[in-house]
This record gives sequence, structure tokens and C-alpha cells, in this order.
Amino acid sequence: MASLDFEFEKAAFRAFYDQNLLLLETAKDSFSALVNALVMLPGTVAVSKIEGRVKDKEECIRKFVRKYQPALEERDEPYDIRSHVTDLIGLRIVCLYEDEIDKVADILRSHFEVMEITDKVSAMENTEGSFGYKGLHMDLRLNAARSALPEYAHYAPFRFELQVRTLIQDSWSVLDHKIKYKKSIPNALKRRINVLAALFELADREFREIRDSTAAELKKAADETVAPGGTPTTLESAFAAGSELNAFTFLKIAAHFFRDFEFEAKKVDGFVQNIQQWSPGMTRAQFNRLIKDNLALVKRYKQAFEAKDPTNKLNPYTIIRHCLYRADQQTFSKALSKLARKSFEAWLAANGPVGAA
Repeated sequence: MASLDFEFEKAAFRAFYDQNLLLLETAKDSFSALVNALVMLPGTVAVSKIEGRVKDKEECIRKFVRKYQPALEERDEPYDIRSHVTDLIGLRIVCLYEDEIDKVADILRSHFEVMEITDKVSAMENTEGSFGYKGLHMDLRLNAARSALPEYAHYAPFRFELQVRTLIQDSWSVLDHKIKYKKSIPNALKRRINVLAALFELADREFREIRDSTAAELKKAADETVAPGGTPTTLESAFAAGSELNAFTFLKIAAHFFRDFEFEAKKVDGFVQNIQQWSPGMTRAQFNRLIKDNLALVKRYKQAFEAKDPTNKLNPYTIIRHCLYRADQQTFSKALSKLARKSFEAWLAANGPVGAA
């Protein structure tokens, strides 16, 4: 039972903390593992990191003094430190995009009992003259079903605070703490901080819109192989001759010729940039024709090359490089190393273009 003796209550809280620190740490690890398993499932959300901590006991007391002690004193209520410090265990999920914050919240609502939710973003947006934002805060505890499981029974009494932020929001929060004076300062300095906060918010929205635009471009490239009436067409006739090759159309063409290979976005971006450097202005129709005309021949070379050394495999990127080199050895001389060119040319001289088409 809490009392009105603040010194006694501080000592009691410190004793509780010291006696339960190991249990608090294992509870934090258990909650982190559970949250990680729930939000990191394929097809859920893009998460940058999940981290947790047990709040320092003296910081807990300072927070209680700052946020709760004055009101309790005014009402002459006991100093129950433990019940007021709801973030003794804290977890943070950092998402890539702002529209995924609500997705995370929906996932967790179905697996935890929600004690309280604070939307710091909405609160900031509805407050004139304020700056900065800190995402979504949820006070959670295990629901009845999980609390009944043996592996969670010891942690059932503990609640924890979960912060859900975007990568940009998390970065702002870190930098925000470094700005020492933000309120009682000249208006000109306040405006500069407001501009900085607005730039961070704009970056969050731009990242999301770039993601959506990228998805739309990929879908557009895929749809171009179907005529308006719904009749499938060839890749070559689907691509306008004057349309320059880019990462999206490269993916569509490459996926057509190499159906069982997953082309990573990061590698595609650099590879297409190389092609554009070797042959500025190359159109997607031209690229498609170069691959189509030379692929059968290069596949024969691949088979012979790998038969000589089974540990060396030619992946689709390397096959495409050989197709380009075969099509125009001068333009695409840099597509292959000197050793690769020598090997390919020797094979071509011995085997020729038989069956190339």
C-alpha cells in the first residue's frame, strides 16, 4: 500500500527495481521476441529495427517527480511510483514508411491488451506553434490467452510501452534531444527549428510517395505487355521504340527471359546504369532485341563453360552481359572482363553462331 511519505516510497521503488531487474530484463527480451515475430512476418510491414530497454531506476523517479508528484501532492494522494511509471519496460519499432505505423498498431491490438494509446503525430499536427513529432505510443500488456501460457506466466504482471516510429521520426527524435533551447528563445530561431521539423515531415511523406510511385511504375511496365483489348502481345511490340530503358522496363524484360530468378532492386539499379553508360539512349525495344537475338547462343556457351568448371556459374546478369557483348563487341566491351572476353571469343571461334537463333 503506497503512502504519503515520498522518501519511503522512493526507497521502496528502488528495492522493487533491484529485486526484479533480472525478471524485468527477461520480460523485455520476451516481449521483444514476441513483437518481432508478429511484425516481421513476410508481407506485413517494412521494419528497420526493433529494440527494447529497461528504464533506469533513477530516471523513473525523475519522471515521476516531473510528471506526477505535483498533482498527487495537490490531491493529497499516495506516491505510488510503480503504477505511474508505465514505461519501465520500453520497446521501439522503427518502420520505413509512415502509413505502416497503423498497420503495426492493428497487428499488436490482436495479440496484446491495449491499456492506452497516445498518437504523438496527431497531437503535434493539431497544436499550432509546436514542432517535432514522436510517433505512436502504446501501453500494452499480455492478453489473457498469452498470460495463461507457461512461457509468459512470469511476465503477465508487467505492462510495457511500445513506441512505433518511422525512420525519419526516429532520426528527428534523436536530433530533437540535441536542441537544448526550443521554447523561451527568439522567434527567428523558433522558425528555423519549425522549418527543420517540416523538412523531416516532408521527407517522411516523400519516401512513402516514392514507394507508391515505384510500385505503380513496376505495374505499368508489366501491363504494357497486354494490349488494350486484353490480348497478350510480344514484348517487342509492347515497347515503344523511342522509350528509353530504365530499371522498371529492364525488370519486366529480364523477368520474361529468366522466370526463375529474382532480380534485386539494388543490383538492377546499378546494372541498368552501366548499360546506359555503355550505350546512351538505348531503348527498351533495342535491349529486348539484343537479348532475344543472342540468348540461345549465350546459353550454349553457359552450358559449355559450366561443364568445364561446375563451381563457376553464369548468373542471369552475366548472361545478359554476354548477350550485349555478342551483339556489339565495341559498344559493350566493358560488359565483360578481359579474361571473360577471351574465353567467350575463343568459344565463339570454335563453335560459331550455329543454333544462335
